[in-house]
Amino acid sequence: MFNKILIANRGEIACRVIKSARKMGIKTIAIYSDADKQALHVQMADEAVHIGPPPANQSYIVIDKVMEAIKSSGAEAVHPGYGFLSENAKFAEALAEAGVAFVGPPTGAIEQMGDKITSKKIAQEAGVSTVPGYMGLIEDAEEAVKISNEIGYPVMLKASAGGGGKGMRIAWNDEEAREGFQSSKNEAANSFGDDRIFIEKFVTQPRHIEIQVLCDAHGNGIYLGERECSIQRRNQKVVEEAPSPFLDEATRKAMGEQAVALAQAVGYTSAGTVEFIVDGDKNFYFLEMNTRLQVEHPVTELITGVDLVEQMIRVANGEKLTISQSDVTLTGWAIENRLYAEDPYRGFLPSIGRLTRYRPPAEVAAGPLLDNDKWHGDAESGPAAVRNDTGVYEGGEISMYYDPMIAKLCTWAPTRAEAIEAMRVALDSFEVEGIGHNLPFLSAVMDHPKFISGDMTTAFIAEEYPDGFDGVELPEAELIRIAAACAAMHRVAEIRRARVSGRMDNHERKVGSDWNVRLQGQSYDVTIAADQDGSTVTFEDGAELRVSGAWTPGDQLAEMTVADAPLVLKVGKVSGGFRIRTRGADLKVHVRTPRQAELARKMPEKLPPDTSKMLLCPMPGLVVKMDVAVGDEVQDGQALCTIEAMKMENILRAERRGVVSKINATAGDSLAVDDVIMEFE
Repeated sequence: MFNKILIANRGEIACRVIKSARKMGIKTIAIYSDADKQALHVQMADEAVHIGPPPANQSYIVIDKVMEAIKSSGAEAVHPGYGFLSENAKFAEALAEAGVAFVGPPTGAIEQMGDKITSKKIAQEAGVSTVPGYMGLIEDAEEAVKISNEIGYPVMLKASAGGGGKGMRIAWNDEEAREGFQSSKNEAANSFGDDRIFIEKFVTQPRHIEIQVLCDAHGNGIYLGERECSIQRRNQKVVEEAPSPFLDEATRKAMGEQAVALAQAVGYTSAGTVEFIVDGDKNFYFLEMNTRLQVEHPVTELITGVDLVEQMIRVANGEKLTISQSDVTLTGWAIENRLYAEDPYRGFLPSIGRLTRYRPPAEVAAGPLLDNDKWHGDAESGPAAVRNDTGVYEGGEISMYYDPMIAKLCTWAPTRAEAIEAMRVALDSFEVEGIGHNLPFLSAVMDHPKFISGDMTTAFIAEEYPDGFDGVELPEAELIRIAAACAAMHRVAEIRRARVSGRMDNHERKVGSDWNVRLQGQSYDVTIAADQDGSTVTFEDGAELRVSGAWTPGDQLAEMTVADAPLVLKVGKVSGGFRIRTRGADLKVHVRTPRQAELARKMPEKLPPDTSKMLLCPMPGLVVKMDVAVGDEVQDGQALCTIEAMKMENILRAERRGVVSKINATAGDSLAVDDVIMEFE
């Protein structure tokens, strides 16, 4: 076995590889840019080598710099993670020439399957059903429009070397095809150093289901079930689960066998993923093959008990698989939510800055992955598993130079319903402050009827949140539970204040029992009766809710039990009450005496400032280009400027007709959130 492995990556995937290597007794070497000097993967590794400035094209994807780090560290093998150089055939060739093992497939497989145009042609020749499209290279925007018309709208413009949603656009008409072609080219060039674009038919109402394959160099190949990846935004996966709630065993078997056959046709070794589009009748079409470890691999590990990183290392070491297809058992259910540094209230635009608070829920070991000597486990009743793959820590920086993913939160349970409930509690328990993040949106998805039923497609987010995400309106029953909890918490806080001020001693109670709780436009008059075990909160209609929990004033997380059911609240302080975040809702909860509530109802509402005649920068970023000038009359939906942030280009458009009166930025300017880009008459 190898003595030293270098991880040619950063962030959570580098940390993930280090964990398996450490378990195997292998020393690890991290590489890092200037921006990652204090990164978690650098702290976890046995050694670390500096490789350059923050931009990836000056550090992490510069092959010569990575090769120099390998040479200086004495690494015998390299795990590329995903992204960066993981599907770069030239990198694999350089490793082979240097006599260093690549923890991945052979160069030929990378070249054939890693290139999306080539892989489509090979799949077609192998008799695999593929989505209609144009596999040749496209020279310019006008050719893109011509081809799109021949295929028929809608179409998908995709980077040949792409991945992770970069360099992908959906076009429904000629104008969108022109814009999408140029944006896709730019993103592809910046992210992969390869700006080739191809076009395929965009299948409406599809499900995105992928098969995990594992092959060795001795002719053995297996599939480890599927992952449902239909919850996507801008072609970037957000929620994944295994198995899929849609597939039956026959379809799973057919897809798995086809995936393995395709992998073996190109001499594939290591872990890889074959992605399919599946329609409502369970017809499936080959989409692409990712010749690397997938971001969402933990859900497969959780239901099979297979450590995929360990298996990749063993295959790279020349070992045979010790499992056959008949040994693979899918046990229980696993769900992964990707926590991103992006603001759902601003159209999911990237957010950067310091993590002033980062407290993931406690990890809990359960399920098949517990027993590392077996390939599957028993779905006995017991605690659900909670797993958090991350590459950040409290006090660390979220950089503008890299992907905005903060962590991958996973849960496993014997059933899908139990895995979803475990995820709800885990999301509510996840504390993140200092940056915008998508925790509220993820909570909303976990409670959405379509997701709960398993009836979703890749259009889920576009269809269910067409105007973006504005938070969650909680149902009455949940509001009542929160009101009861906040009333009990407020009483505890009032007792502490009274004692500190000297208004009461340990034996004399001077805090009232009657309160008014107002939240989400609702008002509740309650009476609290407290005892040593908690409080009984009685509402006007006579309903009584029992509240208990160990919350004390100042705690930012309240783990309560209300009416015999768990309730986890993120707690902040506002004048006269709390800022409560739970289940995707962000609430101001005011707890007042009856007299205070009466007076508060007479106070006028403060209105926000009028910014309707300004274009504000929605996220920190770089101005790529300005599309209008002072004096121009713009129409609703017209492109105004392009902002680049975290390797993604974002076109800002006019919300209504108007005339540009002032422009405050030019191409090349770096802007902060809410900087005024331009003003209108």
